[in-house]
Amino acid sequence: MTRIATISLVALALSGCATLPATQPAASAQASVGAVSAADPRAQEAGEEILRKGGSATDAAIAVMLALTVVEPQSSGIGGGGFLVRGEADGDVTTFDGRETAPAGATPDWFLAEDGSVPPFIESVRSGLSVGVPGNIALAAKAHGEHGRLAWAELFKPSIRLAREGFRINPRMHDALGRSRTTAAHSAAAQAMFYDASGEPLPAGTLVRNEELARTFEKIAAGGAEAFYKGEHALAIATTVAADTPKPGAMTYSDVTEYEAKERGAVCSSYRAYRICSMGPPTSGGIAVQQILGQLERFDLRALGADNPVTWHLFVEAQRLAYADRELYLADSDFVSVPVAGLLDKSYLAERSALISPDRSIEVAEAGRPRGAPIALADGDEPEEHGTSHLAVVDGEGTMVSYTSTIESAFGSGLMVGGYYLNNELTDFSRSPQVNGRLVANRVEGGKRPRSSMSPTVVYDPQGNAFMVVGAAGGSTIPITTTRAIIGAIDFGLHAEEALGLPFLMAFGERVLLEEGTWLEEKAEAFRALGHTQLMIRPAPIKGGALVKRDGRWQSARDPRLEGQLDMP
Repeated sequence: MTRIATISLVALALSGCATLPATQPAASAQASVGAVSAADPRAQEAGEEILRKGGSATDAAIAVMLALTVVEPQSSGIGGGGFLVRGEADGDVTTFDGRETAPAGATPDWFLAEDGSVPPFIESVRSGLSVGVPGNIALAAKAHGEHGRLAWAELFKPSIRLAREGFRINPRMHDALGRSRTTAAHSAAAQAMFYDASGEPLPAGTLVRNEELARTFEKIAAGGAEAFYKGEHALAIATTVAADTPKPGAMTYSDVTEYEAKERGAVCSSYRAYRICSMGPPTSGGIAVQQILGQLERFDLRALGADNPVTWHLFVEAQRLAYADRELYLADSDFVSVPVAGLLDKSYLAERSALISPDRSIEVAEAGRPRGAPIALADGDEPEEHGTSHLAVVDGEGTMVSYTSTIESAFGSGLMVGGYYLNNELTDFSRSPQVNGRLVANRVEGGKRPRSSMSPTVVYDPQGNAFMVVGAAGGSTIPITTTRAIIGAIDFGLHAEEALGLPFLMAFGERVLLEEGTWLEEKAEAFRALGHTQLMIRPAPIKGGALVKRDGRWQSARDPRLEGQLDMP
């Protein structure tokens, strides 16, 4: 196992507004304790500030999302959407869907060229065709209306301060500005903010101020979600997108004004007596996480060990079966009948698990036929994304919030309004509406939400107590990163950061990625002997975050792969 980076532990004694050192004994039952995990320490501090002021986990999560809009514009923000899972200490779980929607005029051939062909992916990204109506502000307003404790405007103060007083470009953002230059600098405002006169990204350590975003935040703080979805700002979103859309059906003002975040039922199941609750459709991630776990439950992973190739061979096989189902059946349940109950049925998962052998790989992993499955759908396609961030919060009452926020690709569509980037989430739809004459479940339709891989998850221990808040970024890798961390915490008893730092491996069809520089690379021959002959040895394109409760205290961690990328020169 690779050396784990220095543990990042954040435990706030809210009664005294002090940070507890990692060695301090667990707080007393009377102490109010909370914790935050975020991909950027400045956004994490925004959440901690809200907790210190007496805010709820929901309040703190919203503050982190807003701050990430400022300091991590390549990954998330109010120009995109997300999913929030909220689990109370008594076990009640609710979920909020802030996924972006396609404009009403969008049709299944939305991304097709005039001759019916599918154009290069980047052509779809850098176009108004890729932009869905943003959902994060509507999600935040809906969740705050039900579970907020502080005033709405209070949640914006840290992000307004960061935008107006300035934040420094860290090495991770500097690298993203270089790699994604054509998208990041697509807007003249963004080019002026993040690049020098010769077109080069500003150096790491440069102080950047985003006054336009500060003013946008102030308007939303004062006027609520209506300041975003109605009036001048909503019109600016619609006209910016429409001006960059090369076919009829472009986003309209009414598309923005009619957007609605939705509260949906949580998707829950059990794993080794732990209760796992996540987000359901339109994301596929929560179901994929729980299918993988359900298929692995009959195997004694703890006895096999965390450094045994067989353990991770079984993990890969469960992935392959879960993803075969995912490709066929998962889409926006408001448009497509998704057999959620059938996919998570214990007897169905036992049938799928029976296909897994500890000593050989399944030749071809095909979708099963769960109860309630439709019969006339075809597999679609889904691109990788690099514009997502996950955050986790627990407050002093033991309420857990797991929130994944995204703008899809790095810097989204490259279009900018009000000081923030607009998403390219519509490229999460299958760009080909049919395969072999059969409709794809995840095809484009007006008002529909594209399928996602986001997997915000909360976990309760066998006694029903809050145990873990976890999620990840990384496109189709998200459910794998999330599941791997859960296995690390439950099966191997690892610290939050150790669970996130476990070596990564994932099946892409018949190919298997083994994380470069880990012991998995050294055991490549063992994986080949188990039937995984098409191996890719590469860095892991992942970014996870988690909170885990041990001995009465919450451990906070972000993915150790971020070590060194967030430090200032």
